[in-house]
Amino acid sequence: MKKYCAIYLVLLLFLAPWAKAQEIFGLESPVEGHQAVENPISLQTIIDQARPGQYIRLEPGYYIGPATINTNGITIDGQGKATISGEGNSSVIFVNADHVTLTNLEIIESGGSHDKIDSGIKLTGNYNLVENCYIHECLFGVDILQANHNIIRHCEISSLSRRPMALKGDAIRLWYSKHNLITGNYWYQVRDMVVWYSSENSFIANKGVGNRYSIHFMYAHNNRIADNVFYHNSVGVFLMYSEKTVMTGNTIMQSTGISGMCLGMKETSSNQILHNRFIYSSEGIHIDVSPFVPEKINTIANNEIAFCGVGVKFHTNQEGNLFKQNYFHNNLVQVEAEGKTANLNKWDNNYWDDYQGFDKDKDNIGDTPYSLYAYVEHLWSFNRNVKFFYGSPLLLVLDFLERLAPFSQPKFVLRDQKPMFKWDQKHSIRSTDF
Repeated sequence: MKKYCAIYLVLLLFLAPWAKAQEIFGLESPVEGHQAVENPISLQTIIDQARPGQYIRLEPGYYIGPATINTNGITIDGQGKATISGEGNSSVIFVNADHVTLTNLEIIESGGSHDKIDSGIKLTGNYNLVENCYIHECLFGVDILQANHNIIRHCEISSLSRRPMALKGDAIRLWYSKHNLITGNYWYQVRDMVVWYSSENSFIANKGVGNRYSIHFMYAHNNRIADNVFYHNSVGVFLMYSEKTVMTGNTIMQSTGISGMCLGMKETSSNQILHNRFIYSSEGIHIDVSPFVPEKINTIANNEIAFCGVGVKFHTNQEGNLFKQNYFHNNLVQVEAEGKTANLNKWDNNYWDDYQGFDKDKDNIGDTPYSLYAYVEHLWSFNRNVKFFYGSPLLLVLDFLERLAPFSQPKFVLRDQKPMFKWDQKHSIRSTDF
């Protein structure tokens, strides 16, 4: 009996640290509800028998990968009842062919290697369609690698649930890829969705919730972002070293935390940011050395920027942005400039809810310019912790005294020569249901 107790004790001492390591480092274990299946079907065996252009309707059941598609034009339809598991080994499905359709599939359990970019689906072919797929418990969702003219439509994507955010993968990853359409998808609890070195792609009517970056562009030009809804992310959209982006009709909200921003722009030029809603966030728009080339202006027009800690924040003394007919309201600070001023940019006919002028001739243009100065707000340029006391009686008194009889030089931020007196409905912001 003592012998068996000793063996049990040794096993317990050996296994306990391993269990603790799983808890600390998020090591993967089988997905709940997807235990091992007796006599699973090999998806690769089915694919190897397919002819070009063949339509394959999978019977309801559990299939195993990894599987590689090298045959052009085939369609694999899971009818919403077929589950394909990579069993924790590499990517689940590799598509190296053209004109392939993957539809109505549940795809689970990729490997967990960032180096290998283990994904639910890895695309290296062109003109492929991934539609109505549920991709979860995969490190990356869809990896589009040097592949063009693909469509990812109406898919639901999340990453490995047991990993912390920084160790998760990306919902969709575009790398040196062009003319792809990403539309109607829903991604959540992923690290990012990234577009690197990839141009002329479209991202239409997607939803991203609870991620780090909902879309992160890097050296990616001529892309279109339209009618998406992103919320509860650290960053909604970030444009880095990217030019000629057209961003219209998006709703980005509840981007909170130290890095919380609806839109970030770093060293990016010639962008059009039109008819978006940037609301309920730490920062509406964060601008850092943008435009990178001063004569390649960024046009920021007809956006609603509201209920933010800072409506627009300039990280440096920046020039070359046009802000026209935007709707600024209910922000703690409308515009903040970490440099000397934000007035090197052009401010034209924006609506400011704190404008204190009149409109005697009823042309909906204020009779006097809108001038923004930082009074008590200037304090947290030196110490961010002061912002915690915003709205307190002490700061209200300080702000009143500063405006009544300034005891220090207020900081001049910007001047809009033709402020909109009332928000004109013809400039109304398009909103998206979510």
